[in-house]
Amino acid sequence: MRPLQIPPPPPAAPDAGLDAQRCYQAMADKDAAWDGLFFTGVTSTGIYCRPVCRVKLPRQANCRFFETAAQAEAHGFRPCLRCRPELAPARRFWSTTDAQAVLAECAAQQLQSAIQQGLKPPSMAALAAQLGVSDRHLRRLFLRHWQVSPLQFLQTQRLLHAKQWLQDSPLSVAHVARASGFGSARRLYAAFAQHYQLSPGQLRTASAPQRKAPLPGTALVLPYRPPCQIATLWQFLKDRSLSGMESWEGQGPDAVLRRTVRWPHASHAITGWLELRWDRTQAVVHLRVSASLDPVLPQVVAQVRDWLDLDAEPARIAQVIGRDFPQALGQRLPGCLDGFELAVRAILGQQISVKAARTLGQRLVNTLGEPCNTPWPELNRTFPSPATLAREENAAHMGSLGLVRQRQKAIQALAQAVESGNLDLSPQAKVEPTLQALMALPGIGPWTAHYIAMRALRWVDAWPVQDVALQTALGVRQHPRPTQALEALGQAWRPCRSYALIAAWQRLAPQAERSDHPEPHNHKAHTQ
Repeated sequence: MRPLQIPPPPPAAPDAGLDAQRCYQAMADKDAAWDGLFFTGVTSTGIYCRPVCRVKLPRQANCRFFETAAQAEAHGFRPCLRCRPELAPARRFWSTTDAQAVLAECAAQQLQSAIQQGLKPPSMAALAAQLGVSDRHLRRLFLRHWQVSPLQFLQTQRLLHAKQWLQDSPLSVAHVARASGFGSARRLYAAFAQHYQLSPGQLRTASAPQRKAPLPGTALVLPYRPPCQIATLWQFLKDRSLSGMESWEGQGPDAVLRRTVRWPHASHAITGWLELRWDRTQAVVHLRVSASLDPVLPQVVAQVRDWLDLDAEPARIAQVIGRDFPQALGQRLPGCLDGFELAVRAILGQQISVKAARTLGQRLVNTLGEPCNTPWPELNRTFPSPATLAREENAAHMGSLGLVRQRQKAIQALAQAVESGNLDLSPQAKVEPTLQALMALPGIGPWTAHYIAMRALRWVDAWPVQDVALQTALGVRQHPRPTQALEALGQAWRPCRSYALIAAWQRLAPQAERSDHPEPHNHKAHTQ
């Protein structure tokens, strides 16, 4: 397989927006590094495609390039049924220079994320208030930046989201309509007829053979932008895996990961399992999801993408941190499947090694984990729920497992806050209020709060200046004021300091095993 070259992101211009020659060359090379960064409308067919589409290369004179699928559809193009634009990795819009671009890109990010997570998208008035501008001003900036209105952008996201689940899942048309924000099957049929000249039934019939899998569950393919340090990410997760709820088959980047999942649905929770395998011949991850998770399938898949950081843009990240961390090209920021689970693991890991934290986590799962049926006997439990860990009678259980009283109190306070709904640890939560809410809990200080926000809330700009390992890796440990020195140093790597943090930790990895959370139990003393 030819080594993948990572190009710089296409430069934006006020009118054209993209460099046509660069985009056409990426199409000719079928370069997955550009996947999702632009779409190509072909005037001779009326179809728009991803750069990786395997159809015959069209003439350059017939190609029109667009930054988003919404722009292509606004110009009358329909999505390709072969490369399927809805499967392209999502864009993480960000800018550090143009304030108007920041507002337009943040608005697009919020709308796109809501549809992917199966949530109701915010109104433009609510979004404008959140961003601190007027509704009219935000609409004007959005149209100027993306060349489509917010409504057109949102409608395209809904259509592509619905198209994906009609083709890839056994979900009913009514379920897909609700998950995509159409509200009813009738509206979904009308939108497909108007925009794609297709019915949902036609899409489902055409894709029925490929949905039939010899193994249980729903089989899906999740694309990402290469390069990707698969071995590093897989080892990070494997070092922290807990038997009974996570299992591995094979070694290195070819290993298959299976794990149990508990997911909130309506007024209760449902359990199931996932299986993940990286494809070594193309830039995709193969995912299987148990049938029990069908009611929340779109949300689960969106969370898996966050967990493995599949929407990362290596070229943009390298532009910011690549000079100081050249070894970080293709590095991923490990997320999580359950924010509460990640937060409990973070507390368990304070001041001890990764191996010791894993031992405590294993005892917790063995004692208080809940049964879960899977096709694999060794995979039979889920992580304890917030309701379970919030019960006072379970404090004695945690004490018998070797958890000191301070950690018991921290875990129970965390569980009570999540169970009551006062603390949201999902990627949709706002970072600053969540940090403050976490640090208000006993036993959780700035370091643990930043670590939880980085992995559970997908905060790509976390920078815990109190971290001794980070100070050591970057050579400021002996500085008279190491936290101030580290804060100043980190300014050069904004807005993706979390990637610099992971890269700095990697420098220390060969030297000795270290704790993820070197934070004292008395965080108030630590902050003084």
